[in-house]
Amino acid sequence: MNEENSPAPASVPEPAPSGNLAPISESKRIDVMDMLRGFALIGIILMNIEWFGRSISELGQFNFDLSGGDWSAGWLIRLFVEGKFYKLFCLLFGMGFAVMLIRAQEVGRPFGAWFTRRMLFLFLFGMCHMIFLWPGDIVHDYAVAGLLLLGWVSLLNRGKMKRFNNPTSFLHIGLGMLCVPMIVGMLAGIFFGVTTLRADFAENYDKRVEVDAAAELIAQDPTRSSALIAKAKEDEEAGKMPEIIDEDAMEDEALLAHKAEQQFLAEHAIDEQVAGEKLALTEGNYWQATQYRLEETGRRIVTTPIFGLFFVFPLFMIGYWFIASGVLRAPKEHKVLFKSMAYVGCFFGIFISICALLILTYPAAEHGMALMGIGHALFGLGQMLMTAGYLGAIVLLSLTQRGHRWLGWLAPMGRMALTNYIMNSLVLSSIFFGYAGGMYGEISRAEQVGLVAVILVVQAVFSALWLKQFRFGPLEWLWRSLTYLKVQPMRV
Repeated sequence: MNEENSPAPASVPEPAPSGNLAPISESKRIDVMDMLRGFALIGIILMNIEWFGRSISELGQFNFDLSGGDWSAGWLIRLFVEGKFYKLFCLLFGMGFAVMLIRAQEVGRPFGAWFTRRMLFLFLFGMCHMIFLWPGDIVHDYAVAGLLLLGWVSLLNRGKMKRFNNPTSFLHIGLGMLCVPMIVGMLAGIFFGVTTLRADFAENYDKRVEVDAAAELIAQDPTRSSALIAKAKEDEEAGKMPEIIDEDAMEDEALLAHKAEQQFLAEHAIDEQVAGEKLALTEGNYWQATQYRLEETGRRIVTTPIFGLFFVFPLFMIGYWFIASGVLRAPKEHKVLFKSMAYVGCFFGIFISICALLILTYPAAEHGMALMGIGHALFGLGQMLMTAGYLGAIVLLSLTQRGHRWLGWLAPMGRMALTNYIMNSLVLSSIFFGYAGGMYGEISRAEQVGLVAVILVVQAVFSALWLKQFRFGPLEWLWRSLTYLKVQPMRV
């Protein structure tokens, strides 16, 4: 979202049906938001590039086959990048929503139909991105969450809902929704801790190790593994439901064999999915790769409403608060807040994330579900804190003359965020996929960092030169023209 202006009201307005709505003038932009978008693009491509040269079916899983500089690069990217920058984009989306809503009030124009068109076309862009370039798109999730945010805003002028019609309520609801999983996890941890003895921990761990070892033996036995796979496929084709087994009534040896078979089949299904993706993207032509992406889009779109509601929407709400409360519109007056975010967020976020990664990469976590759960919970908390820290740090730097000059190169990239995001996928798919450059799996993790640096330099120069001649990036211009149902002027 790239339309910012001044000033912000204390509540959600109900605009009068008159006036003309048009893109915001450059003089009214909030520069730091463009810088933040440009900064977020750096993290997005650092994260995404791995999943052009590696199966996206393994998304979120660390590659334990890495070593040396590749291991270091992967570990550091997971520490400083993973999960932080899409959250930063979510906050920026919420800020952009607030800015556009305020702009609609200023010109006296209804907002709902216009913003709905904007989100529907964004969703269409996301679908095209997933199908024709890369199935890891996230902008379609933003579009769905944006419609949820619009739905929430539309309720705020009705009856008892009016009491939530203020920026503080947006902040409290957003933070509350983000805290719910943490609270549930804390309660589950307390219950688990007071009801599970150390001996129970040891017993459960030993059983998990035994099951893993037995599943590995099945994988090494061609006769047994082939028979299990054939039976599973036969049952699936016949539509046969999995047999319900009373595990409590089974003898230890039979139970171990049963669980090992189930684990082997689950791992085999994942391996097949990874192999299918690799085959389509390395040996297939563009049409075959697109067919695979279309099928993958059908599988992934099912989770979009859940991801949009519980992960993206709360961050949109918090982003809205930053603008509607006036905090980001007058950052010099809120330096204490941004300093707290920068220092507390970065220090504790990095510390907690380091602890989480050490837990998650420790071999025992593979067999200890409780240990794995603790690691992921801490990592999620660290992501939230570091996102806040990055936001605070960039805002503080932008308030100084030297910092504003240093960060200035990010602003043109940020103003063309959608174009640059899609351009990244076009470039990376051309490099990695078999129907083009064919470098899938051939560029190491450390080399990927160098490739990202080259792409970012090119994008920074291209964005700056483009915006000297044109008002918008190519896709931003198309998006605005479709949204306003009118061809927008392109030249400066």
